[in-house]
Amino acid sequence: MHGKTVLITGANSGLGRATAAELVRLGARVIMGCRDRARAEEAAGQLRRELRQDAECGPEPGVGGAGELIVRELDLASLRSVRAFCQEMLQEEPRLDVLINNAGIFQCPYMKTEDGFEMQFGVNHLGHFLLTNLLLGLLKSSAPSRIVVVSSKLYKYGDINFDDLNSEQSYNKSFCYSRSKLANILFTRELARRLEGTNVTVNVLHPGIVRTNLGRHIHIPLLVRPLFNLVSWAFFKTPVEGAQTSIYLASSPEVEGVSGRYFGDCKEEELLPKAVDESVARKLWDISEVMVGLLK
Repeated sequence: MHGKTVLITGANSGLGRATAAELVRLGARVIMGCRDRARAEEAAGQLRRELRQDAECGPEPGVGGAGELIVRELDLASLRSVRAFCQEMLQEEPRLDVLINNAGIFQCPYMKTEDGFEMQFGVNHLGHFLLTNLLLGLLKSSAPSRIVVVSSKLYKYGDINFDDLNSEQSYNKSFCYSRSKLANILFTRELARRLEGTNVTVNVLHPGIVRTNLGRHIHIPLLVRPLFNLVSWAFFKTPVEGAQTSIYLASSPEVEGVSGRYFGDCKEEELLPKAVDESVARKLWDISEVMVGLLK
């Protein structure tokens, strides 16, 4: 990954941090797009110290060959922030080799983004939809380049209800998370179709069940917490383990030219029929363009 620039959203913790760490170790220049700049700078400082220690303890002390970490503020719950971030990227970055749409919010109480969208659909789908579209020109000029989208197996429980995309008629936090993850897959497949012949690929993945702070909005009764913690340590993946498919899709020569596919554990997996419905994917794309202001 030497000489390559990678943008990772939500890179200050969990899967994003683990992905950033490994890609920097592979020599990439990694831009951490994060909502909380202070927390991101703290995470970047910790990663830099870890990389220095790795280099000093390696077979050739002081020669780690690691890349670079850059922190930039990006709030996916604000279209204004997304536009400002992309404007800065286009002004300052001559190339973008990999975009990893990693950030997400999980089963939060009903909240709205700055622009009035239901928070999970707004951050997980619409924020990344606008971000990707505004950076497509840079990705195309840097080709061959890659887009990696982090979804979830929970997409299976979601549905795209075009009559209530903003969940104003009813709100179920679990269902709305699943809807946003189904939207990630439909977006990936439609984008892959639109990018045919450009040498820009886009693939989507599920990381499995990972021990991260994504579930901070889930209430676990006090008496059950010790059991839950035991189960999570026994059966959930670590962030490093969960990040392997993101790293694979971002860097492996094995997936060069592969686009529009769904991966888990670094292998391609089948999707349910509702996730490969081309008419729903195109309609969702068209509506999303209007919602984020790309079309009036």
